[in-house]
Amino acid sequence: MNQTTRQIASDGLTLDDEERRAIEHARDHYEQPQAACIEALKIVQRRHGWVPDAAIPVIAETLGVGVADVEGVATFYSLIFRQPVGRHVILVCDSSSCFLNDYEALRDALTARLGIGYGETTDDDRFTLLPVCCLGACDRGPALMIDDHTYGPVAPDDVADLLEGFS
Repeated sequence: MNQTTRQIASDGLTLDDEERRAIEHARDHYEQPQAACIEALKIVQRRHGWVPDAAIPVIAETLGVGVADVEGVATFYSLIFRQPVGRHVILVCDSSSCFLNDYEALRDALTARLGIGYGETTDDDRFTLLPVCCLGACDRGPALMIDDHTYGPVAPDDVADLLEGFS
């Protein structure tokens, strides 16, 4: 192991110096290092597109917390992906407000257009489709989020044009 990388686990994943510094920087901004878990997980996710199991012990070591602390945060938050996802993640809001505004028709249009269901990724790795309990867009339901952009209200007829904007 050289000084520019740190071995995460025997599967060959590494935490490079930039990631390590970013995690340490996040840790140093909190009185309790556990408070930096989300940011540390997001740092790793930005690099890999998801958080591999092998990253959890190294994040814990870098933060100086227990593996269970990091694992608990990683499994609790729905926007920390624990398996590979597509280039674009579509989150479909299924909150009460969106449900009352016919989110099911939006969901059905998405699954028909993409040919996948919730928790699945298109064959070309372009999209992953996931439900989310609330996007905070209750005044614009039914709503969805693609990557960091929230859209709503979205009618089933809008789906094809909306997806075309994401390569």
